[in-house]
Amino acid sequence: MKILVINGPNLNMLGIREPGIYGKSSYADLVKLISDYCAERSVDVDFFQSNHEGSIVDEIQGAYGKYDGIVINPAAYTHTSVAILDAIKAVGIPTVEVHISDINTREEFRKFSYVSLAAKKTIAGKGFDGYLEAVDVLLEK
Repeated sequence: MKILVINGPNLNMLGIREPGIYGKSSYADLVKLISDYCAERSVDVDFFQSNHEGSIVDEIQGAYGKYDGIVINPAAYTHTSVAILDAIKAVGIPTVEVHISDINTREEFRKFSYVSLAAKKTIAGKGFDGYLEAVDVLLEK
């Protein structure tokens, strides 16, 4: 199995950005955690992070025919991006949405996710472990 992990805006600032919400571990720590977890399961994994909506759409479209699953944390674009939703629907790759924090207990505007309309599952509020759970969900198919 080959999985693409996509992270949206500001996730490159993990460990610096609001550590009370997102923790003190860095983006590099997250990548290592997922890489090690996937290696133990013989899963090939690639990573992409961007602060730009169009770049994320391009990456999703480029995944067509190359990946068996996508794990995505669209970050702020969760609540605003019909374009990312449409890209996920267009490629038809099983996708699991992940959020480090529990978006359902935060500000009102964070409670709706466009991506959830196409995701196989949404995992929120489990910190970095949510990404590992997302890998397991994709392995279940």
